[in-house]
Amino acid sequence: MTQLHLWLRHETRTTERRTAVVPSDARRLVEEGVRLTVEESPQRIFPIEEYEAVGCGVADAGSWVSAPEDAVIVGLKELPDEPDELRHRHIFFGHAYKGQPGAAELLNRFVAGGGALLDLEYLADDQGRRLAAFGYWAGYLGAALAVLQHRGKLTTPLLPTTKEALEAELRSPGTRMSALVIGALGRSGRGARVALDEAGVDPTCWDLAETRDLDRQALLAHELMVNTVLTTSPVPPFLTDEDLDTPGRRLRTLSDVTVDVGSPMNLLPVYDTATTWDDPVRLLRDEPPLDLIAIDNLPSLLPREASTDFSAALVPQLLDFEVGGAWGRCLDRFHQVCRELGIVKEELGHE
Repeated sequence: MTQLHLWLRHETRTTERRTAVVPSDARRLVEEGVRLTVEESPQRIFPIEEYEAVGCGVADAGSWVSAPEDAVIVGLKELPDEPDELRHRHIFFGHAYKGQPGAAELLNRFVAGGGALLDLEYLADDQGRRLAAFGYWAGYLGAALAVLQHRGKLTTPLLPTTKEALEAELRSPGTRMSALVIGALGRSGRGARVALDEAGVDPTCWDLAETRDLDRQALLAHELMVNTVLTTSPVPPFLTDEDLDTPGRRLRTLSDVTVDVGSPMNLLPVYDTATTWDDPVRLLRDEPPLDLIAIDNLPSLLPREASTDFSAALVPQLLDFEVGGAWGRCLDRFHQVCRELGIVKEELGHE
């Protein structure tokens, strides 16, 4: 059997501190016979020396473009715009299967180079349950930032922190509020509920039963709302611009953990761009005020905790790479979407 070669790439987004594989799990991969190359990264929460110490090879940041053909490139967030053709198999969150802006261009790059996207969002068991996700920490941070903003205590720009420091902020005295978590029974919803509990807030919890026939007036009667629902098929949105202009709206702080902006599946089509660490809050309405938080890499604010949990779930799947069915389903999904979009490799003609 050919030795599996994994290549852990540097993340080009400057606010991305997480990693898909932490050093302690890298040791496990190496001991199991996996060749693991790790790119140097000035921002990764774990220093490169910790990977070297467990037997990983080291490469320059961004050198994956010239990695051996059979190397599987592992990352989390978006790829740089170059090269135009992607020849490797890549594991990361591609955000390319629901009509998001730039999706077709990304898939075209894979098809042109003969590579493939193995999207972590679609790494699931045969019942459709995701096998590795950051959902808990996304929900936790989405709710935590919303509470701090609602209390007027959110400091900017946002900076990575620790769970202990964030808990201390949440537990400090503050105004009471009515809060709603939508998607409360999922991973992300559970994280949101834990953060609200730390802040002394007892939220209303909605899940499938409550959103099938959503009570918009009840939603708007809450002062703070955290949306943690990710959908893969079109459903009626939870909020519209018309809802935001409803007389008597009590909703003042909206945290969209999912950040499905630009997609037809977006359940909160009341904004068109995500917010950032530098500017985490956007004012959607002046009177009465309504603040939006919609940051698409929330778990990177707790990079050590989030990376450790994610890596623990991902590494068993990497050890089964090309053995178990989950990776095959990822590859099938990639080919299916490319066919649906009519993306095919142009064959070169011969004289």
